[in-house]
Amino acid sequence: MQLIKNYLYNVFYQLFILIVPLITMPYISRVLGPTGSGINYLTSANTQYFILLGSLGITLYGNRQIAYLRDNKQRVSQAFWEIFLLRCLTTLVALSSFYIFVYFNHTYQGAYLMQSILIIATALDISWFFMGVENFKVTVSRNMIVKIFSILFIFTLVKTKNDVIIYILILSLSQLLGNLTLFPYLRHYINWPQWRQLQIWQHLRPSLALFLPQVAMQIYLILNKTMVGWLVSVKATGFYTYSDNTIRAVLTLGTSLATVMMPRVANTFIHGDIKQVNKYTQLSFDFASAVAVPLMFGIAAVSLKFVPSFLGADYSPVAYLMIIETLLILPVTWASIIGNQYLIPLGRNRTYTNSVLLGALVSIVLNVPLILLLQTQGAMIASVVCEFAVAFYQLYAIRQELPLRFLFNEFWKYLFAGLIMFVIVFYLHLHWKFTLLTFFVEVAAGISIYLAGLLILKAPVLSRLKILLAK
Repeated sequence: MQLIKNYLYNVFYQLFILIVPLITMPYISRVLGPTGSGINYLTSANTQYFILLGSLGITLYGNRQIAYLRDNKQRVSQAFWEIFLLRCLTTLVALSSFYIFVYFNHTYQGAYLMQSILIIATALDISWFFMGVENFKVTVSRNMIVKIFSILFIFTLVKTKNDVIIYILILSLSQLLGNLTLFPYLRHYINWPQWRQLQIWQHLRPSLALFLPQVAMQIYLILNKTMVGWLVSVKATGFYTYSDNTIRAVLTLGTSLATVMMPRVANTFIHGDIKQVNKYTQLSFDFASAVAVPLMFGIAAVSLKFVPSFLGADYSPVAYLMIIETLLILPVTWASIIGNQYLIPLGRNRTYTNSVLLGALVSIVLNVPLILLLQTQGAMIASVVCEFAVAFYQLYAIRQELPLRFLFNEFWKYLFAGLIMFVIVFYLHLHWKFTLLTFFVEVAAGISIYLAGLLILKAPVLSRLKILLAK
């Protein structure tokens, strides 16, 4: 029941995160315009490199370490303070490096200074601890409250194209305040440490083991935006990022399960129950696939008219980018289950690292020629290919422990039902005049057709879902 509650908390929060852009994105896209939005996204993308340096793989490592030790309060307390202080030190190094970068960079300095607050927020991000103890309610509720206030400030203070810096400041401060609100809840889980026995540096090496794959992952998550800004235009960066943010926000509905399951699998593994670990992975993979397929086909079916109506006519190129990017929903969902839920909890860091290094290599090789040939769409194609490379490598690596026939046994049913849904909804989308009413009718029709298809094909995921809902 705790797993179900955590998943529902996480899904509810991700739905909320989806709703927030529906409220703010049409307003911001029109007020700031493509150039203003591009400045925000370009400076944010470059700031993420320094956030990554400050994080140093501690989010994944801390989550896993707390899950390993959570049955012993004293050991958990000691581990938390050691990992937290280590992150403060690495963030200080990252912040100093960032200010040096801003000093020598003569464009968008005001925007970069506002983005620097996000680096400070990184040091104070202790969500990894609450994930490790499987308390998702705290992080979800606190962040939701802060985001609601940030929406109010956006509509109140961001009024013209010259308010880009104010917009960035609101986003950055909301992240910082959201992280600060988690600290009062620590008293329920930990004690003050034995200061003289703190061994901060013992966590550096295992954190670095997870830092390398995070660096590689950011290469193909952030480098695309940076290269589009360099090789095409800052406006094109805005187009790319609007598409990428939307797809990856929707994508969290499929990847939330891995986030919730990771600490449970880590704790199960440390107690030696490998059979249960494999069972968790197989069920999660099947359920995540059942969610990912309709997300992929559904977004592709309604993007052409939805995007220009939602963002404005100036953003029509985003629709075609989104259609391309929907293809990465499946491989990212699979990789979240295999990588985050299986490989990391079991300590198979080398396999996980090799998979993301492969993705980074594919991204580096494909980005420049595809961007020069197809511009922004070329960057999106490179992103899709590298995500498939990551997922296929991970699936190949675990084929002995988890045979692919068990993971993909029911997948054809999801794919068939999804294709039927896509054909019907896309036909309606092309022939109906787009309004908010017709959009919701299309969405409702898609969900109904997909579920009907699964029912006809007798997909086991429906019976499992029925049992969960009954509980």
